[in-house]
Amino acid sequence: MKKIKIGILGCNYMGKMHADCYGAIEGVEIVAVADLNEETAKNVAGRYGSKVYTDAKKLIEETELDAVDICLPTFLHAQYATLAMDRGIPYLFIEKPVALNQEECALLLQKQKETGCRVQVGQVIRFWDEYVYLKKLFDEKMYGDVVNASFKRLSPSPTWSSNNWMKNTKLSGGAIVDLHIHDIDYMLYLFGEPKKSSYVKNIRGEHNSYITTVCEYENFVVSVEGTWFLPPSYPFNMYYRVVFEKAVVEYDKGKVTVYDENGSFTPSIEKSAAVFGDFEGGNISEQSGYINELTYFIDCIKMDKEIERARLCDGARSLAFILDELK
Repeated sequence: MKKIKIGILGCNYMGKMHADCYGAIEGVEIVAVADLNEETAKNVAGRYGSKVYTDAKKLIEETELDAVDICLPTFLHAQYATLAMDRGIPYLFIEKPVALNQEECALLLQKQKETGCRVQVGQVIRFWDEYVYLKKLFDEKMYGDVVNASFKRLSPSPTWSSNNWMKNTKLSGGAIVDLHIHDIDYMLYLFGEPKKSSYVKNIRGEHNSYITTVCEYENFVVSVEGTWFLPPSYPFNMYYRVVFEKAVVEYDKGKVTVYDENGSFTPSIEKSAAVFGDFEGGNISEQSGYINELTYFIDCIKMDKEIERARLCDGARSLAFILDELK
């Protein structure tokens, strides 16, 4: 069977994560990797026999690939995604957030229309097993209609990005754009567009580091809290609590609990196998969601299918929602 040829742009924290996930997926060859720091690129390339570039543009221009995976800092996403689409790369994976502003999103959407490139955005929560479970409950009305919902993503200030680019709001957008977008995207994916939104801003310092969003739907309200404004000793946690008519479903500290009229129980949720690399710092508690999203991406390539989950237009819509919060 012909192997799917991948090129990875950016070999730091998320680039290494993606490389290890691809390494665990059958039928994938990481042909080339690029990073400004040659040693960083070699660290990833050495595991998979990949060619090393210190210029991502040259990798795109010189390498025959089925797909490019962009794990560069956010402010570089649009530039290199455009280059890849112009080069005729048929599939493209762009880490979230897809871009920094709506102008960049409009450029990418227009370029996709012109080239026909199939693009997936790394809104990984759509693929996270516990959140996939929640969507199934909601879609099937297992416990009736939703009464109320709350989502949280609580993190210390990020210290793991190269040259601390994540702490520079001009490069990352800060916690609201980089972190809060996870739960906003999932909310839109799960419930669709709200009737009305309000934003309780408590933005501390230069990192746009605290915000709570409250959204009104037809018969329920959703609150979404996100922050980087916590001390280093505070453990990263992602959380949800959804009150249905016949049960409460809660995800906290890596565990889902269902509370119904008969008591409480932990549902059986099948987890994807994780292959951990030498990751330091960061707020990733496990890898299954990343393996899920990249397995889906590779399956679409193998079957020559359109991307239907976490599309470019979805990533652009979620970013637009976030940017409205910042206004």
